[in-house]
Amino acid sequence: MTFFKDLDTIMKQDFGNRGLLKALPDNPIRETLETLSTARRVILLTGFPVRLEDGTYVGETDGPLGIADIAAALTALGVSVLVITDEPAFSIVSDVVCYRAPKAKLMMLPKTDTEDFIRSCIKNFSPTHFISLERPGKAANGHYHSMRGEVLDDMITDSALFLSEAKKAGAVTISIGDGGNEMGMGTYRNVIETFVPFGDKICTAEAADLTLASGVSNWWGIGIAALCSLLAEKSLLPTRAEETESLRLAVAAGSVDGCTRKNEMTVDHLDLETHLRILDSVDEILKKELGLCAIA
Repeated sequence: MTFFKDLDTIMKQDFGNRGLLKALPDNPIRETLETLSTARRVILLTGFPVRLEDGTYVGETDGPLGIADIAAALTALGVSVLVITDEPAFSIVSDVVCYRAPKAKLMMLPKTDTEDFIRSCIKNFSPTHFISLERPGKAANGHYHSMRGEVLDDMITDSALFLSEAKKAGAVTISIGDGGNEMGMGTYRNVIETFVPFGDKICTAEAADLTLASGVSNWWGIGIAALCSLLAEKSLLPTRAEETESLRLAVAAGSVDGCTRKNEMTVDHLDLETHLRILDSVDEILKKELGLCAIA
């Protein structure tokens, strides 16, 4: 099917030249579509911290937009959605998700008794699916790392248990990343260790059932929304105006670009227009597939 190949090509544009995408196989897009058709209760996890010059830290702009687009598309399909993040990103994620997906529930990972919280959350919500997007994953050495190889443990509420507990409970796990240090990216360990700087150090130990890679993790929020659109037989993509407002809200809440560490309307050193062109490209192939008019 041309749509799947075209979507894979759009997602794998590597403007940042990080090295991860060049040797990866095709993203498992068809399999993702098939499993999303059975989604009933979905936990979404995001939040990647960035350390600022003064030593404080805050969530980055990559993550909130993508998770909000997924939450909006899934809730439009009637799926129950629970969005979880930790303290550094909570106000950012909350503002964007409340704007885009007001029907989604929000919870913050507690800093203490976190494992009990995770087990209780999985038990009580009983997810059919667990999706992480731009969430740090624990490496084989037991630490969380930035793309630069820095240890992030002091900034992270340990959420690694989510992946194994979700699998144990029978949920399908889907992980989204763009560098190899995100939760679930152990699927591509050989590629990450070979082509990504510090790859042998930062690659996450665990693998998700389905792992989706892209030039910027947020883009798979648009990609998942496109797959949900196929299920709904109508477009569930965000509009340009909605994506712009989502980024504005994230920045207003204090979010910073993960590469520049600046509180500005960019994501991974890429300007808003570059992000919106990804949206335009996905809209174009979706429009052809569904016979719809372009998004506003």
